[in-house]
Amino acid sequence: MIMLKRFLFPSKPDGTFISVILLTVRVVFGILMMNHGIDKWANYQELSTVFPDPLGIGSPLSLGLAIFGELACSMAFITGFLYRLAMIPMIFTMCVAFFVVHGSDPFAVKELAFVYLVVFVLMYIIGPGKFAVDRWISKSLSRK
Repeated sequence: MIMLKRFLFPSKPDGTFISVILLTVRVVFGILMMNHGIDKWANYQELSTVFPDPLGIGSPLSLGLAIFGELACSMAFITGFLYRLAMIPMIFTMCVAFFVVHGSDPFAVKELAFVYLVVFVLMYIIGPGKFAVDRWISKSLSRK
């Protein structure tokens, strides 16, 4: 009965079972987001002239920031390195995609950005769990 209660109603996100789930979510959604960044990076020359510029900073810089948020920050998200700091550009990128770039589009067009946004906000709130580089760094520093 106690095991069932722990499974159904976990009290903290630092348990092993919950941490494995959080790691799985980080890997799955991180890789999915990385694929978008890799695609943009591979087609940088073609995209840099036509990429949306919702912030008014120029298409090449907007594209570069999107690549950073989708590729570099996804790697940090997966490994749990500078976890919450890395998630800020990811959340910002999805907010811009959902509310600005696809703001007037039908929901079916902007649905993917919304799904990423919800997952990233929830993961930001919950934290990376105990299988994260930040956790190992913190433990190492606290021993010294």
